[in-house]
Amino acid sequence: MSDDARPGNQALDRRTRPPAARNASLPGRADAPAEAAKPLKRRDAFFDNAKYLAIVLVAVGHAWEPLRDDSRAAAALYIAVYTFHMPAFIVISGYFSRSFDASPSRIRRLVTGVAVPYVIFEVAYSLFKRWADDDPGHPISLLDPWYLTWFLIALFVWRLTTPLWKVVRWPLPIALAIAALASVSPDIGDDLDLQRVLQFLPFFVLGLLLKPEHFQLVRRREVRLLAVPVFAGALAVAYWAAPQMNAAWFYRRDSAQELAAPGWTGAVMTLALFGCSVVLVACFFAWVPGRRMWFTALGAGTLYGYLLHGFLAKGSRFWDWYDNDWLHQPLGEIAVTIVAAVIITVLCTPPVQRLFRFSMEPEMRWAFKRDAADLARPQ
Repeated sequence: MSDDARPGNQALDRRTRPPAARNASLPGRADAPAEAAKPLKRRDAFFDNAKYLAIVLVAVGHAWEPLRDDSRAAAALYIAVYTFHMPAFIVISGYFSRSFDASPSRIRRLVTGVAVPYVIFEVAYSLFKRWADDDPGHPISLLDPWYLTWFLIALFVWRLTTPLWKVVRWPLPIALAIAALASVSPDIGDDLDLQRVLQFLPFFVLGLLLKPEHFQLVRRREVRLLAVPVFAGALAVAYWAAPQMNAAWFYRRDSAQELAAPGWTGAVMTLALFGCSVVLVACFFAWVPGRRMWFTALGAGTLYGYLLHGFLAKGSRFWDWYDNDWLHQPLGEIAVTIVAAVIITVLCTPPVQRLFRFSMEPEMRWAFKRDAADLARPQ
């Protein structure tokens, strides 16, 4: 303990400190702002903007799924968006996992912020399917993630392996090799959705390897301009490929053999899709504004929006909302897009976060041992 932190010195200094500093030293005081004790780390508007825009694309992509059979344009947009929206989200997750060191505090945060929400929402989704889809036999299985919960279990596994990727010599090539092997291994099965965990792994590792200057590089004016024809070309290719391409390749939840393709195509598609995804992720980041916008604050609630919108996305299928013919017309498709964007925006707002924080960010102090730092902290 430093001399300045000793109780005796605190008592001697109490009269000479300004009122704000005295209040800040008292735990539990509502009128003691945290910044009086130490400066708060400001959130980077760029990453909050990127997370919000990516999660909007996730919701819009789910809304477009039932429209693909009747609209080649919707199918092309769906393929293009699925090429990069989850990879972008995973790259950001990897980037912010660089400090994970498996320390007790990090493990506690991983359990309360990822593992516990996984259990809660896996059970909630399973019960919802039983009720909304009139499927009382649908099992509740923590080993077989259903619908959106795969991302939580994947993030849990990826983050636990972070120390490994920090010490190996060629992390990205190794991750790509693992993904390619998974894509030709149908015996992996559905436990923990390991196909997705392994096939999306290279994007998480890529995020771990990125540095702030890499994001500055793609945000240069010339890159933003170049992103326009690149993305236009991607849309053209998607429009051409939509009628004959199996969109399941973009989900990365199956091996090549399970998609009725020769085994060797799994490795080829893994590398090809990774390259295409990285290019479009770079285009996406190039267009993300770096300044504070009206939606910047919503970037802190993207996981809320991600998990909560799934109930409406699945409910729309269970309750046959897409049976209305007008939804399959151009104006109907535009309306579906707007509604999906509005819903996911509302679900990312602070009131929704406060309402569901018990399930997404539980403190659970009762479940963990108190380490030396906790014991030294005043009560």
